[in-house]
Amino acid sequence: MSIVPTESLGDARSPATATADTRTVHTFCRYCLAACGIEVTVAGNRVTKIAPDKQNPHSWHDFCAKGRTANQLVEHPRRILNPMRRVGDSYVESTWDEALSDIAARMNALIDEGGPDSIGVYYGNPAGFSSSNIIFMNGWLDAIGTKSRYFVGSVDQNAMHVVAEAMYGSQLMSPVSDVDHCDYFLLVGTNPAVSAWNWLETVPGGWRRALERQKAGATIVVVDPVATESARKADVHLAVRPGQDWALLLAMVTVILDEGLEHEGDCVDLATGVDDLRALVADADLDDLAARCEVPRAQIEDVARGFARATAAMVVTRTGVSLHEAGTIAEWLGHVLNVITGRMDRPGGRRFERGYVDALRMFELAKVEPHFSRLRGRDMIAGAHALAELPDEITTPGHGQVRALVINSGNPVVSGPDGAKLDAALGQLDLLVAVDFVQRESHRHAHWLLPAVHWLERDDLPAFTSSMHDEPFVQYGVRAVEPPAGAREEWRIWVDLAMAMRRPLFGARGVNGVIAATRRVATLTRRPHVEFSPHWINRLLVATSRRVNGSRLRWRDVIGSPHGIVLGPREYGHFREALRTDDKRVHAAPPEFLARTRELLASTPPVAPEGFPFQLGNRRHRHSMNSWLNELPGLHPSGRTNEVLIHPDDAAALGICGGDRVRVFSHVGSIELTAALSPRLRRGLVVVDHGWGSRIFDPSGGGEPQSFGVNRNLLVDGEGMDPLSQTSTLSATYVGLERLA
Repeated sequence: MSIVPTESLGDARSPATATADTRTVHTFCRYCLAACGIEVTVAGNRVTKIAPDKQNPHSWHDFCAKGRTANQLVEHPRRILNPMRRVGDSYVESTWDEALSDIAARMNALIDEGGPDSIGVYYGNPAGFSSSNIIFMNGWLDAIGTKSRYFVGSVDQNAMHVVAEAMYGSQLMSPVSDVDHCDYFLLVGTNPAVSAWNWLETVPGGWRRALERQKAGATIVVVDPVATESARKADVHLAVRPGQDWALLLAMVTVILDEGLEHEGDCVDLATGVDDLRALVADADLDDLAARCEVPRAQIEDVARGFARATAAMVVTRTGVSLHEAGTIAEWLGHVLNVITGRMDRPGGRRFERGYVDALRMFELAKVEPHFSRLRGRDMIAGAHALAELPDEITTPGHGQVRALVINSGNPVVSGPDGAKLDAALGQLDLLVAVDFVQRESHRHAHWLLPAVHWLERDDLPAFTSSMHDEPFVQYGVRAVEPPAGAREEWRIWVDLAMAMRRPLFGARGVNGVIAATRRVATLTRRPHVEFSPHWINRLLVATSRRVNGSRLRWRDVIGSPHGIVLGPREYGHFREALRTDDKRVHAAPPEFLARTRELLASTPPVAPEGFPFQLGNRRHRHSMNSWLNELPGLHPSGRTNEVLIHPDDAAALGICGGDRVRVFSHVGSIELTAALSPRLRRGLVVVDHGWGSRIFDPSGGGEPQSFGVNRNLLVDGEGMDPLSQTSTLSATYVGLERLA
């Protein structure tokens, strides 16, 4: 095992350096999958500075304002410090015993009346970056037997899970990018200059590394309807029509197969279904596909040939392709291009990182049994139903009607479609419980507010995402400060709730008794570490971890390396063995994808309806994180909020100037914001940033809510959905504009 030298911490919670007044803790940020190493300066029990950890061998090139200002959320003046119960239109502080007893009794009564599915949960991105939260939340859900599970995947990532399941046999099999050896980058629906090459993989400093390859002669092609920061650095920018990425990618597949540019070895040995692909492209017409995506045929042919003939190349598809009705098909065709041109598990392409924990096997063991939603009859994806279905599941009577909901680290009224409809539904629940740091927009009807612990205040070992790094890497994330006395780590809330409800955690008899026994022993012996906690699981995962580069991972190495450990060089050749398909081959042409593509080919491209001539797009800012950090002033010191971006020619036709107040309206809602003009957009497209529009309430002091930006998803009809992935079509809405006096 190759271990990068670092100073030893001894105990995992010991500071790396210390003086009489301050200490320095090395840990990592848990706002996104990048998991950037950070150096935290602490005075007393207060964070005074957060800086990049330049000794972190994996991630020190990646650091942003989200991590730098993380302590602002810890110290938020409206942070919930103790459980709070709704009384009338206000809240009063309560104890944990009172909160758990009341919630447990009300949930048990609802289960007795309407069955386990009457209890639901929605969990957002922050929960995903705490392995203990997800493990024990699912343990509690299994304890009560509910399948009313909703998660943020149907907002932006389900297409990838559906494609991975169909092609590779596992919804979690996400190939990672080998950026440093790539000669031809085809980036579709992604802006890595801003998003930093993160999604269901992480490549620290990935865009900088891609630009270094470009200087050495690599080609970068960006496919995006907006001339983004990445597009402006690219060699080629294809300004595709929004939602028609699938047509562009199918055209490339057509050129490659028609001209014999495929990698014959992989098409015969690695993949099945290539003949079905040939039959599909035989029915396609290049001129028609070019017209659909509004990219010249000659340019498509040039890019397809350049990609296929490059020594090493990769297609990377991201959120931008997913937010349309054909999102799954676009995601699939991106993978198809990698497979048929021999880019899987080879230098410069997309490879499978095994990680030190077999996450695919763990996912299989914890997989939720199939369940079809009560009203729409749709199956779960990645263990959860689509958020767009939740409002009707709450408001429609019948056995299994959702009558109690826990929102775990999420803000679905802002994240998902038609927030007004969901907000109205949440107001009709018999019980709404929010687990978070502050009371956000989605919590305004909450009966209970339960205070969570920030990642600066907890330990983490993100073992289940170890296969999503672009190299073998492990780091134990130690807490920098102690949490408030009244806050609890989320895992403990789930355990305590299962025990209060007298329902067996994980649905396994005896588990609750073991946990209770360890708590009694810890109290009697005054040895807190004896009590059951995620630490037990972390030790077990490391003890049973698989060998990486021939060596076994040891616990003392993990906790003794505060900057993390690079476990060895990148390895190739593990992709085939990792496949979960029955025949251990890539299924390049799943029948449901072929059928859906033929439906698209037979359909007429969408046309803007009368009165709504503009398509609503989205963009990402590096210092934003979906729907739950925009309220921190330190992230936006200039007071920036979201705005509507309009092409100057479109604005001129409407008499709109930059800085004007504008009403943007759809058939389900309207919002008002400030206009900004940019020639970098295609005409007919307007862009409003996702993730704004939440309010922060003051449950303790009763002050006025603090408002931050405008919720663009109030314009989006929840009925719009990709039929394969159940992803809401957040970027397929048509809107109108008018200047306000």
